[in-house]
Amino acid sequence: MQPKLRVGSGVSQLDRLLGGLHIGDNVVWHDAAGSLAQVFCLNFVQASQAQNRPLIYVSFDRSPKNLLDMLGPLADSPQLTLLDCFTHGKGAGSAVFQRFYERERGHPRCRVVPVSQPGRVSAVMDAFYGAHAGLEGEDDVRFVFESLTGMQELWGGEEEIIKFYSHSCPRLYDLNTIAYWIMEKQAHSARLRAQINQIAQVAIELSVRRGTTSLTILKAERRPSEAHHQPHAYWTKDLTVSFDEQHRGGGRWDLGLRLKELRAKKGLSQTELAKLVGVTPSTISQVESNLIYPSLPALLKMAEVLSVEISSFFQEELERERGVVFPAAEAVEVKLTDLPPGSLTVHSLLPVDMKAKAEPYLMEVAAKQTLASHFFVHKGEEMGYLLSGRLQIKFKHATVTARAGDLVYLTSEMPSAWINPGRQPARLLWFKIK
Repeated sequence: MQPKLRVGSGVSQLDRLLGGLHIGDNVVWHDAAGSLAQVFCLNFVQASQAQNRPLIYVSFDRSPKNLLDMLGPLADSPQLTLLDCFTHGKGAGSAVFQRFYERERGHPRCRVVPVSQPGRVSAVMDAFYGAHAGLEGEDDVRFVFESLTGMQELWGGEEEIIKFYSHSCPRLYDLNTIAYWIMEKQAHSARLRAQINQIAQVAIELSVRRGTTSLTILKAERRPSEAHHQPHAYWTKDLTVSFDEQHRGGGRWDLGLRLKELRAKKGLSQTELAKLVGVTPSTISQVESNLIYPSLPALLKMAEVLSVEISSFFQEELERERGVVFPAAEAVEVKLTDLPPGSLTVHSLLPVDMKAKAEPYLMEVAAKQTLASHFFVHKGEEMGYLLSGRLQIKFKHATVTARAGDLVYLTSEMPSAWINPGRQPARLLWFKIK
């Protein structure tokens, strides 16, 4: 039997522990907290897009608007199809949710397909096999099922889930797909979990132990078993997933993770970096997954594009002595997604490969501009000093105004919008605090 093709999951250390994903894999995520699998799914979606593979996302638990917001820039892909099992399922056909299709008509984002009878198992199967068949001539289609728990709540019992899964899993394997299946561990019986694991090619448990998130590979067919049944502590920041093993002394440095961190700090997608370096997005995806190593010319070009020294790819913090003065001419422009072109310019005042307890940025909001989101997705505190101009800062229940000389300090609630009502740009010195 010919071995199945190996591809990256988008999380380099997971690929190393798992031995990569194989075409045909059904990957079950047992999520003990109900929200831990999301970052792995988003990385899988991002990796699939970088590899130019179509992906079908089946959602029972989120409205289409909520799902698009969660996906963010990843939703802007013609390769992505969303099967909406929520609107006529848990959403009960409410006009509030159905209005989404009127508002989004003609939108250039991914294709969103409503399933009219998600309470019927056969209707759901017809919908996702029909979506797959509609991708004529396509092999290696990817799936995300969110979630088995949502299906069970709608279908009313574990027997329906096991019938659906035991039929779909082998068929998806034969169709040469890769499928992610999400289930909340505590919402299902041990019997169902055991049956699901028996059929799946890969089963992974995500849990929180003493405040630390950990990943345990329960099953991985056709892979070495050394890393199985051992908890691996990890933590996340935005879409970056880091494991304890990556920061212990004596081990080989994770080039893929380091490239991903530096790319994210520069605000570039895999596709954007690939274009600037002169390689394919799939190449960047495979490098970040540690499936391949870049050529020396490509590595040199990556360092140039990311404004770092080449040694930054091989050590977390440069060993050479840092100065105490960083000239303004060396500030690096950072690209932020989901903002209108020309509305905001951002420069990192420290080199992107330098570790610091506070990250300073110089920001300029163009005149008469509204930013419909906050600058960063950041779990720590943030603060800024308004150098010139005036800014209105919109929160959920209030809008406040900052003028030149004012300090803005954010702890938990993030602004939903920034507005420059003036005729001149507003300049802001901003700090992310770790």
